[in-house]
Amino acid sequence: MNKKHKIALINHGCAKNLVDSELMLGLLSQKGFEITLDETKADVVIINTCSFIHDAEKESVQSILQMIEEGKKIIITGCLPQKHKQELKKAIPEASALLGTSDIEKIADVVKTVIENKTDYTYEVSENPVYKYIENVDRQQITVGSSSYVKIADGCNYKCGYCVIPKLRGPYRSRKMEDIIEEVEKLGQKGVTEIVLIAQDTTGYGIDLYGKPSLAELLKKLNKIETISWIRVMYTYPSMFDDALIEAFASCDKVVKYVDIPLQHSHPEMLKAMKRPVIDYRSFIKKLRSKIPDISLRTTFIVGYPGETQEMFDDLYKFTEEMRFNKMGAFEFSREKETYAYSLPNQIPARVKKQRKNKLMKLQQKISLEINKNFIGKTIPCIIEALSENSTVIARSYADAPEVDGLVYINTDKNPVPGDIEMVKITGCNEYDLFGEL
Repeated sequence: MNKKHKIALINHGCAKNLVDSELMLGLLSQKGFEITLDETKADVVIINTCSFIHDAEKESVQSILQMIEEGKKIIITGCLPQKHKQELKKAIPEASALLGTSDIEKIADVVKTVIENKTDYTYEVSENPVYKYIENVDRQQITVGSSSYVKIADGCNYKCGYCVIPKLRGPYRSRKMEDIIEEVEKLGQKGVTEIVLIAQDTTGYGIDLYGKPSLAELLKKLNKIETISWIRVMYTYPSMFDDALIEAFASCDKVVKYVDIPLQHSHPEMLKAMKRPVIDYRSFIKKLRSKIPDISLRTTFIVGYPGETQEMFDDLYKFTEEMRFNKMGAFEFSREKETYAYSLPNQIPARVKKQRKNKLMKLQQKISLEINKNFIGKTIPCIIEALSENSTVIARSYADAPEVDGLVYINTDKNPVPGDIEMVKITGCNEYDLFGEL
């Protein structure tokens, strides 16, 4: 029965969603279902949705409506059904099933029910989500390349004022260290060169299992795995970045000297309003740079949060100017229901939010170009991604995370192998990308 019906999946949202999608496909494959990457050839299409901000919801809904229009049986999974539950059922009655964020292990049973038309509507959305990673399943990777995301935890115990994630994903839950190590070993054996560790907050890893932050210990164990070359850590939290973790970054040769640490703002009153830690970020960043040589720092900021005065924004602008982050993203505050900030007074007009974001990003472009110019003439390790149509080799430096940062375009007569780490001499740059030769 399973082989007569082809199943496709469309993924939206963050890397954490991507891992969930790959787990669902792995589970379906394990149960004997035929998977296709071409949704036009599928009988059933799973749409794994994002609901972090309104624009993400809109994108997910567009995919759903398109697949309905094409006559597919639709299963909606992830954050959108978790957030909207009954409203979604009423709004899109054509969908065959809904599956919540902590219910993805039921995907095979739900697909079977949908194929057999046993019910008009299958509704599997836990009221209070508690994330459970599906172990002992080989993820069927959607993205084929030299890098692979590894989810070390999910859920969140923080209550940031702008964020709906704790309600969508439930409390923080870490995976066992031995399960993560086993997964990374398997990925290395499959030819993956770089693993990218992800969670809502990677620095909180292990607190729920081992009673203490354990990311530093995990990094040291992963560093011993011979089949992988790079370990990258995303989504760290400033107040949890302790001395043990700094030491692990500095001492582990496979851990790339790249720290992704979303700070969200600089002004203490704004951080307090956001329900974020109020710490001396200037001293913290100077410490990171002094303890981890050649570190590349990425951060993100939110502009236009309710109550952000011109003085507070000016503080953020000056902070960005002083700290000279290697990579920085600025986002306009998005007013989301079920968040603390939704009902706060002094909401900032859209025009002002856009102006502030543009001003901050214009500054960062200037900083980024100056930093990139410093690479010219240097030879740095880069991971080979692919060959482009004009035979240019596309790579990434240690300072560039997949999908969110820049690329290195290499002019060469050689044919390097995707996944290999090559020493590349940098010959030019623009604001975001580098150009080099082998």
